[in-house]
Amino acid sequence: MSEVRIGVIGGSGLYEMAGLSVREERRIDTPWGEPSDAYVIGELDGRPVAFLARHGRGHRLLPTELNFRANVFGFKKLGVEFLISVSAVGSMKIEYAPGHIVVPDQFFDRTRHRPDTFFGDGLVAHVSLAHPVSGTLARRLFNAAEDEGATVHFGGTYLNMEGPQFSTRAESMVYRQWGVDVIGMTNLQEAKLAREAEIAYASLAMITDYDCWHEEEADVTGEGVMEVLRRNVSLAQRVVRRAIGALDESVENDCADALRMSLITDPNLVPEATLAKLEPLLGKYLDRSGDKLAWQR
Repeated sequence: MSEVRIGVIGGSGLYEMAGLSVREERRIDTPWGEPSDAYVIGELDGRPVAFLARHGRGHRLLPTELNFRANVFGFKKLGVEFLISVSAVGSMKIEYAPGHIVVPDQFFDRTRHRPDTFFGDGLVAHVSLAHPVSGTLARRLFNAAEDEGATVHFGGTYLNMEGPQFSTRAESMVYRQWGVDVIGMTNLQEAKLAREAEIAYASLAMITDYDCWHEEEADVTGEGVMEVLRRNVSLAQRVVRRAIGALDESVENDCADALRMSLITDPNLVPEATLAKLEPLLGKYLDRSGDKLAWQR
């Protein structure tokens, strides 16, 4: 059994919630450097859980500066199977208003400067991202939000922009024509890496604004985003707590074998240093029993 089965990544205010007993704060070394902050590990209503402040406590890191690989790999080293993301997004549709929640099921990539795979260095792997979030986890997040009285929308496309600047009006209008539902700066790399790490990932996308396309609403600002988030932190805490309560041991990770048919390179050709670095991901698939290495399918 894993040490911590459930992880949460978002603002530091998430782990200042009723019912959480903090056991420790742990810094984890990874082959890609340090995660955004120490992992806050404790129990929430009797369930072990690990929290990570995505941008560091005090919101010190730009979206492009986030060490996505270290953040997700740290959760993997803790044994996390389900990773709940909470983040701010802009709405690209009139019916999705500030204060609403979206549980997206698709992503569109508009980033340019971000490493988003654990592989390389002599090892090729191609995981499927046709369905980039965990259906099991997404449904529990949606149900938890409904049960907490939130206005919540299930499904939709999250456009991941580079940032840190918000959209130009021209960009915002084009994104609307593409039919995307929300826009944010962080979730796609997390979803890709979680899939490679065989962690079930889904997001509570908290709508804070209408980006800059809505002519009757003020253009998005950093101050405005943070103000809406502060007003909704209690709702996010309650939804996360309820969702974690629904993830008992009978709930299976529906992304637990994402790598099984994705490892392409003959393991005998992969540098030993790469195999060692990726041991938490590859260990269950690497057969060392014979004269030569082999992938267990």
